[in-house]
Amino acid sequence: MSIIFLALGSNVGNSKQNIEDAISLLKEKVRKVQVAKFYTTKAVGYTKQDNFVNTALKGETSLEPIELFHFVKEIEKKMGRVKRFRWGPREIDIDIIFYKELIYRSKKLEIPHPRMHERDFVLKPFLDIEKDFVHPVLKKKLKDLYLQLSDNQKSII
Repeated sequence: MSIIFLALGSNVGNSKQNIEDAISLLKEKVRKVQVAKFYTTKAVGYTKQDNFVNTALKGETSLEPIELFHFVKEIEKKMGRVKRFRWGPREIDIDIIFYKELIYRSKKLEIPHPRMHERDFVLKPFLDIEKDFVHPVLKKKLKDLYLQLSDNQKSII
């Protein structure tokens, strides 16, 4: 079993319920699930949309990284996610942030997530469940990455 860290977000419909439903579906293949608090955040990138609800999840899975990627994409599709445009509204968004300490690069998937260290809506929830995890590329603890964020990188309301 491999320890994984996922970030979940939604700003379409009942966002909190969407995330809870996604977590239930994730539990089909993810065990020992720990979920952070839910945070309301301003949209990043394209800002003319509703606020997001974000959280983080830590768990264990027997899926390989690319299998996990396809599994979370299936959940997004099952929950009605519609690709509108980059940084647009989302029924559900599930990102693989870490897969153990693995560094993985392919055309479809990058682990660790390449911009997670720039996003408080990803980092802050992880502080609730695993603040001392060390980013395998940046070699810094999550709590230290959070403290390095500038004011313009903060979106939590």
